[in-house]
Amino acid sequence: MEGNNQVSNVTAGPSSSNNEARLAILELANMISVPMSLNAVVRLNVPDAIWQGGCNTPLSASDVLARVIPNGGGDAENLQRILRMLTSYGVFEEHLSNLDDGSDDRKFSLTPIGQTLVTDQNGLSYGPYVLQHHQLFKDVLMGAWPMVHEAVVDSTVEPFVKANGELAYEYYGKKPEMNGLMQKAMSGVSVPFMKAILDGYDGFEGVERLVDVGGSAGDCLRMILQKHPNVREGINFDLPEVVAKAPTIAGVSHVGGDMFKSIPRGDAIFLKWILSTWTDSECKVILENCYKALPEGGKLIACEPVLPKKSDESHRTRALLENDIFVMTIYRAKGKNRSEDELRQLGLSAGFSHFKPFYIDYFYTVIEFQK
Repeated sequence: MEGNNQVSNVTAGPSSSNNEARLAILELANMISVPMSLNAVVRLNVPDAIWQGGCNTPLSASDVLARVIPNGGGDAENLQRILRMLTSYGVFEEHLSNLDDGSDDRKFSLTPIGQTLVTDQNGLSYGPYVLQHHQLFKDVLMGAWPMVHEAVVDSTVEPFVKANGELAYEYYGKKPEMNGLMQKAMSGVSVPFMKAILDGYDGFEGVERLVDVGGSAGDCLRMILQKHPNVREGINFDLPEVVAKAPTIAGVSHVGGDMFKSIPRGDAIFLKWILSTWTDSECKVILENCYKALPEGGKLIACEPVLPKKSDESHRTRALLENDIFVMTIYRAKGKNRSEDELRQLGLSAGFSHFKPFYIDYFYTVIEFQK
């Protein structure tokens, strides 16, 4: 009887802080609805349907449905449920009218966040990045997520490997559809990032031969060459199966190879989002090969997510730490987003004597390692 009274006392009349705590954990537990709903609106081309070349006219769910399924069909009520939930995360703006008379006249337009999912004139957006992170190719990526705890129990094997039997890079290389989506995702993220870099960083000046390690389709090199005509030769260096599908770009040579064996020589080397997906020992090999490929005074320009010293609730810190868990789950259990000091120590271990960070982009940091 006494035990029952104790339970009653705990559950009855919770304080305001307890209410907030319970609401917060319910939100966190149900948060899978957010990426999966983002996945849904991208697959349905909802952002493009609303944007319509910049009009961004508020549309009802029925109006949107008529544009994404022009032959009719579909469930407008379920689409509205998805749009309302994403509105609460700032992806859409909700426009209300006639709610007092019992009707449900809701329309939706795109916020600046939602506009990142709109396909631009070059066919790029953050949409493929959303799909690539949450794709459902036979549960390949999604099958790894219930095993995140395994990265704690045994960090020698990645959750992705436990779910699929091989490393993510190897798996992607065998699946043209997945590899193609990854390339498109990287291009969609790279272009706005490179615009920020080219506007705020002058480290490409004086470089004549630039090597982009892991350059994928060569989009970054194309943008660098357009902004800096002093770069007379760009080398897009990536895996043979990746560069085999890269388009022809004036001034750029596509070279296939393995960065763990050797890297083409250049006045400067550009690394973008490479180090975070490898372990410390693997990063040291990559950096040592970069060092060997550079002349005295040459520099390695690395763009990496750099963790803050203190954890907080800002969007930037959350994005960095969430990406860190993605790396741990999919690519390397001991690959990671690193702090500024960890990156400095890696550079020193590979022979680089100078280290300088440039905080230009909101997410990625530009780091110079000089030989």
